[in-house]
Amino acid sequence: MRVAPGASSAEAAPLYEVERFTFGAYLRDRWLQAFMVCACSGGVVLMLAALGLSATAILAVAGFMVMMLAAAVVIDFLRRRRFWYQLGRTAEGARRVSEVRSLMDEPEHLLEGRIASQVVERLSDLANGELTMLRRSNADYRDYIELWIHETKTPIAAAKLVAQRIGGEEAHSIGRELERIERQVEQALYYARSTAVANDYEIREVVLAALCAEACKRNGRFLIEQEVTPHFVIPSELTVLTDAPWLLFMLSQVVVNAAQYQARTIVFSAEMHGEGTPHGHTVLEVRDDGVGIAEADMARVFDRGFTGTNGRARGTATGMGLYLVASMATSLGLGLSLRSEEGVGTTVVFDFPHDRSRMA
Repeated sequence: MRVAPGASSAEAAPLYEVERFTFGAYLRDRWLQAFMVCACSGGVVLMLAALGLSATAILAVAGFMVMMLAAAVVIDFLRRRRFWYQLGRTAEGARRVSEVRSLMDEPEHLLEGRIASQVVERLSDLANGELTMLRRSNADYRDYIELWIHETKTPIAAAKLVAQRIGGEEAHSIGRELERIERQVEQALYYARSTAVANDYEIREVVLAALCAEACKRNGRFLIEQEVTPHFVIPSELTVLTDAPWLLFMLSQVVVNAAQYQARTIVFSAEMHGEGTPHGHTVLEVRDDGVGIAEADMARVFDRGFTGTNGRARGTATGMGLYLVASMATSLGLGLSLRSEEGVGTTVVFDFPHDRSRMA
């Protein structure tokens, strides 16, 4: 399964079908007026006949009336169709409410069109105001969450020091649970940051092998407890363009996932492709020999909150790890894909473009 750089299925705005302003629909909508016009025309013909006009004169008057009425209907239909057709196409193609007004031309000679344009403008202003308030509220909430997370890290660190001083098996168990809490707190922090309007990342050259080793070191206790051995097949001088803290978090999520699902080895390997060309890129593979992922779950592994068959069996999975990895990879302009075979293992592949202009 692959997540393309800069693309996310969740961000794709649906296109809605708008009823077409056809001539048949126009006539059906004005059946009462059409009936009244026909009745009036019939009445005129009867009155002309009662006044003693010849059949030729009556036919001439009736023909003239029909021609003028038909012309009036066609002209009115064409004037209205142009506006409503444009409005319908604008509504179908717009991805944001604020775009609708800018894409519309207010008709000068159509009262209904001017009223509709003014209503759309008013609704657009209201929607923009609500969106601004929502963004401000989300920003305040995110700031509070980040502050709470940073404040929470202090007592966690203090509790870990106390557990180290106490010693013994119980203290070791407490330390393990504290590290688990710390991982969840860090996940919450990066989730809050990943949803920010202005993402907090900085693209720089990063030594890939060192960052992979740091991800394993940061989760060293957990890897040791789960009897997982990391192996590195990455040139020591190999660098990639990315944000170091964000990539470190992403690698940590992959490492912890592998250890949780019975991996005994995790192999980090990387190689460059197309060096010196416009499409040059570096591919990092993180391969484990864990239980793998069921084929039926593969299509949803990057969905938020999706735990899959193995996750539900464990009962402790949140379904947020790979979702955050995919979301952050998109923000950083990285390619991301995943291969897995149940009972054999899983490989997570990161693709780093060499051209900085290709990165988000």
